Amino acid sequence: MTDVSLVALRSGTQKSAPTVRVFLKDRASEDAFRQCFATLGVEGVQFAAGTVSTAVPVLTKEKSPQLLVVDISGVDDPVASLCELADVCDPDVSVVVVGEHNDVVLYRDMKNAGITEYFLKPLVWDQLIHTCKRILFPENAAPSQRTGKLVFMLGVRGGAGATTIAINTAWHLAEARRRRTLLLDLDLQGGDIPLQLDTKPADALREALEHPERVDKLFLERGIKPITKRLDLLACLRPLQSSPDFTEEAARLLLEKLLPHYRFVIVDLPHYAAAWTKAVLRLPSTCIVVSNASLAAARDTGRWSEILGANTSDRSTVYVLNRAAARGGLDTGEFARASGKQPDLVIPYDSELAEASLRGIAAMRNCSPFNSCLKPILSQLAGEPPEKKLSIFQRLFGSLLPPAFPRRR
Repeated sequence: MTDVSLVALRSGTQKSAPTVRVFLKDRASEDAFRQCFATLGVEGVQFAAGTVSTAVPVLTKEKSPQLLVVDISGVDDPVASLCELADVCDPDVSVVVVGEHNDVVLYRDMKNAGITEYFLKPLVWDQLIHTCKRILFPENAAPSQRTGKLVFMLGVRGGAGATTIAINTAWHLAEARRRRTLLLDLDLQGGDIPLQLDTKPADALREALEHPERVDKLFLERGIKPITKRLDLLACLRPLQSSPDFTEEAARLLLEKLLPHYRFVIVDLPHYAAAWTKAVLRLPSTCIVVSNASLAAARDTGRWSEILGANTSDRSTVYVLNRAAARGGLDTGEFARASGKQPDLVIPYDSELAEASLRGIAAMRNCSPFNSCLKPILSQLAGEPPEKKLSIFQRLFGSLLPPAFPRRR
C-alpha cells in the first residue's frame, strides 16, 4: 500500500470514538468538567446524565474514548460496577471516577480495578485540569501498562483445525463474554478467516507488517474490519507468487500496537510462520497448540513442545487434540505416547461438526457439542473459575440441601 492509498484508507467514513465521554449525576460537577475541557481546548467531548451503571450499556455498543469520566454517587457496589465497565472498554482507556465517599479502602479497591484517578465532590478545578491534561496530552507521562491478552492459535500441521478453533474462540469471547476481541490472520497468502466470517480481507495488514511504525489508533480504526460490535478482523490475501515472509520485529511491533486496544488478540499463526517467529511466541501469552489425531501431527506436537518449553509465570501452552477418534487416527492414549504430551483438551470427531466447519461461523455457531468442548479454554482465557462437577447425589438432591453459610466479613 502506498502512502497515497494509506491516506485514503485513513479518510474512510467509519465513525471515530469521542475523545472524552462523561457520565455525571449533578450539574455542578458537569459544569466543572466543561470548564476544564474548555480551558484545555479539548474537542469531541460528550456529556450524559447518569452514573457508571449508565455508562456500561453505552460503552458496550460504542468504541471507547480516550478519557472516560463516571459518577459512582448512589451506586450500591461501585467496585463491581467498575469491573463490569472494564469488561466492555478497551484496555487503554483512562477512567476518572467522581463520588461522595471519602474512603481509603474504596479508593484502593478502585485503583486495583484500574481507574486512573478518583475525585471527591465538590470538585476542585485545579485538580481536574492537572489530571485531564496529563491524560489527554501525555507528553511526559509514563505509558499505560494495561494491555489485552495475547493468544496464539498454532496448528502443528495444515488441516488440524486451528483456524476453526481460533474463529469460534474469538466469536464467543466477543459475543458471549462481551470482551472486545481482534482476530489477526497471519496466513497472508491462504488464510481463510475472512471466508469463514463472510467478509473480504483488506490490505491494511500487509501495510502494517511492512511499516509497523505507521500503525496508530487512527490507522486501526480505518484499517481493521469490524465483524460485530466487539469482534474485529485484521487480515489480507497476498498473491500466491509473493513472499509470505514478515520479520519477527514487525510482528512484535504490530502486536504491541494492537494489545492496548483490545481485551483479547487472537492470532491464527500458521506453522510455517511460527517457525521463523519463535521470539514472538516468547511474548507474555497463551499458546494453544492444535493437532489432529494423525501420527504426523503427534510427531510435530512433540517437536513444538520442545520449542515452546515449559510454562512460565507469564506464558502458558495448552495442547488441544482435535478430531479425536477419527477413522484412521490415533486414540488419545496412543497420541500421548507418540507425542510425549498428554492433551489438555480433547475435541472428539463429529461428522456434523466436520461438515459445519466447512461452511463458516454461521454453521459452527449451532454446533453445541463443539462449543461445549471449548468451554475450558474460554473460561481459562476469560479468567473465570472452572465449572465444578457435581456428584449424582448433588444433581438429584442439590435443590433440597440448605444454603451455604455466608462468608464472614
